Amino acid sequence: MNDPIMQIRGIVKEFSGVRVLHKITLDIFAGEVLGVLGENGAGKSTLLKIISGIYTKTSGSIKIDGSEVSIQSTADAKRLGIAMIPQEFNLISSLNVFENIFLGNEIKKGFLLNKSVMRDRASELLKELETDLSPDALIEHLSVAQKQMVEIAKALVNESRILIMDEPTTVLTDHEVDIFFSLVEKLKQRGVTIIFISHKLKEVKLLCDRLAILRDGHLVSVDDVAEIDEEDMARKMVGRELNQIYPQRTEHTDEVVLKVSNLSIKGVLQDINFDLKKGEVLGFAGLIGAGRTETAEAVMGLRKKDSGEIEINGKKAVINSIADAVSYNLAYLSEDRQGKGLIMNFDIPKNITLISLSSYVRGLIQHKKENQVAREYVKRFDIKAASLHSNLANLSGGNQQKVYLSKWMDTHPNILILDEPTRGIDVNTKKEIYHFIRSLTEQGVSIIVISSELEEVMGLSHRVMVMRSGQIMGELTGDTINEKEIMYYAAGLKTMAQA
Repeated sequence: MNDPIMQIRGIVKEFSGVRVLHKITLDIFAGEVLGVLGENGAGKSTLLKIISGIYTKTSGSIKIDGSEVSIQSTADAKRLGIAMIPQEFNLISSLNVFENIFLGNEIKKGFLLNKSVMRDRASELLKELETDLSPDALIEHLSVAQKQMVEIAKALVNESRILIMDEPTTVLTDHEVDIFFSLVEKLKQRGVTIIFISHKLKEVKLLCDRLAILRDGHLVSVDDVAEIDEEDMARKMVGRELNQIYPQRTEHTDEVVLKVSNLSIKGVLQDINFDLKKGEVLGFAGLIGAGRTETAEAVMGLRKKDSGEIEINGKKAVINSIADAVSYNLAYLSEDRQGKGLIMNFDIPKNITLISLSSYVRGLIQHKKENQVAREYVKRFDIKAASLHSNLANLSGGNQQKVYLSKWMDTHPNILILDEPTRGIDVNTKKEIYHFIRSLTEQGVSIIVISSELEEVMGLSHRVMVMRSGQIMGELTGDTINEKEIMYYAAGLKTMAQA
């Protein structure tokens, strides 16, 4: 192998005196795809944020092309040809696609923006990504997958030499993932180095050349991908053997706690009908854009319904807002935890009590009670943070998700809707959340799980509803809950009438 394009030597990072990276030393080579693996809180994102200038290192050095460099900001990283595609979106909703792609890299004609040139170049880039996304589309109208494509285009517009990708495929369809893989191959051929974080071990095995595995802030191994299998990856990540990831399903009653009848939203949903039983996990599967999230949002009062009825425990429920839903003991973890669920510059207690704050007020907010309850959730979910009052922005994705779950559990729900509950989360944290889902069903809580990971839907659900183009195409139970059946319905090759 040639000389490394980047040499990381003895990198240490501390937050408020707590060491989160311990003398990381690593070589990175031109034109390679380096996978960075580890549990949430292992230090992966922290290391890559140092490389990309979001964080500054406490000590250690970084060399590029053999010369030591100072990376104190994202502007420094950009000048050095380093770009990062974030795990959570960094887009301006009120601007359109091409304006976001060229944000900070605007092309000018004199003193004015040359929007026609930017639009044309953005259009060319989007074609290279094989997406039909319009450069004039507003960000606020895009799906999660489309926003991810814009993030990729933003990074590519700089023609960066080192491209850092933090969970880039989490929200992409299988077809979009294939396109993404092809794009990575094109970038490799141009000599671009890609540093790739993913918790999808099969994907890592397919895409990466080498793997760097972190655990508790230490670099525990660097391996050629051909010499390590998925079991070894998981074992090195957690430092022990992993038992069965999905817990055995609990029995549920036949008591219907939620019934949705003839729910429709013009152009979005058409005649949605389903019920949910006490202690049941009901899975929703389908391709991105099938209408699963929109169904959840309609049930929670976040989308205005054109028609349809909702019954809770056999009685008609009027739900026109999230507050109405909470009053019926419904809870909803959206797929976009940073955009819709958490406030990144708030600490852990303030985030946990966002919805249940009224129960902590007696004239003034009872901060002592708020902190005590937050400590209980931190212990219950094993939330790792430098302190109770750490801002959410300083927590890993998995620990943010645990805080998000704590926020809704503090409302004491009877019905819990989880939309992509393990997006961007490592295998061990997934297992923790799966076992928590089981413990809730044992207590009689009813759960809807929306997930793009078929294995997750199949592993957790008693029944599965498959959606396509805003309609429920099929309902699966027992042995019919398998990947083949789900994909038949999701692709429109089979309908309930043909079942």
